[in-house]
Amino acid sequence: MPSPCIISAAITGAIHTPSMSDHLPVTAAEIVAQAVDAARAGAAIVHLHARDEMDGRPDQSAEAFAEILPAIKAQVDVVINITTGGAPTMTVQERVRPAEHWRPELASLNMGSMNFGLFPMLGRFTEFKHNWEPDYLGNKGILFRNTFEDIEFILTTLRDSGTRFEFECYDTAHLYNLAHFADQGVVEAPFFVQTVFGLMGGIGGHPDDVAHMKRTADRLFGADYQWSVLGAGRNQMNIAATSAAQGGNVRVGLEDSLWLGPGVLAESSAQQVAKVKGIIEGLGRVAATPDEARQMLGLKGAAATGF
Repeated sequence: MPSPCIISAAITGAIHTPSMSDHLPVTAAEIVAQAVDAARAGAAIVHLHARDEMDGRPDQSAEAFAEILPAIKAQVDVVINITTGGAPTMTVQERVRPAEHWRPELASLNMGSMNFGLFPMLGRFTEFKHNWEPDYLGNKGILFRNTFEDIEFILTTLRDSGTRFEFECYDTAHLYNLAHFADQGVVEAPFFVQTVFGLMGGIGGHPDDVAHMKRTADRLFGADYQWSVLGAGRNQMNIAATSAAQGGNVRVGLEDSLWLGPGVLAESSAQQVAKVKGIIEGLGRVAATPDEARQMLGLKGAAATGF
């Protein structure tokens, strides 16, 4: 039988701003509702950021997650994944704080520094609700810092909590960076490798790019990893289908794309989960349950978290 496909749903993120879609969740209540709906639609993992409730800017304080995490856990069984990426303008100390405090089953970890270009969005969105949005999007000087020192800081900060990682790899070098930490014994298999496509500053979304990242990960990690894909914007569903057809896992959600199809805004991450679940089932596979995802990724279980 084909292996179950882990669906991750990234609920709000730090890339899109509130003016881009009225469906993008900002408040704790909105984030909780969309995470619960995504889990009920078939997501085994929800990937979480928090936002300032007044103006929607990214908020990476531990307190910002206090109304989100227990409320999701009380309503659905789902693996909760807290970002350590935060926003590319934050320090590594800011970014790790929520995962350090709440000790989730899973945390994201960006595996290399990169240029981070959001400015092309200014050509598509011209009216903004908040003054911070155009300045944030238009910044051509963003360097998303993830040095070896930064990565090691996050790994060691969370090591004793038993939190494992979604290793976000935006280019080939990031896979080699993960291999370095594996060779040093700092991280242990199974590795959950999230290959990211179509963000400006990282690898593109062409099928050859996907194949290249998959070949490289296969060579570096063999049977010791679970492959997943994240396609940004219009790349979301076609790249998800490519992974699912090859036995991989998928990530969708409004963090990665605001769209359900050409010209059609998604009303929720759950809509995207339902759509990709249909693709998975059309390929003769099934969506993994949260417990199946825990087994595949070697997670500690929801009872061992700090919420």
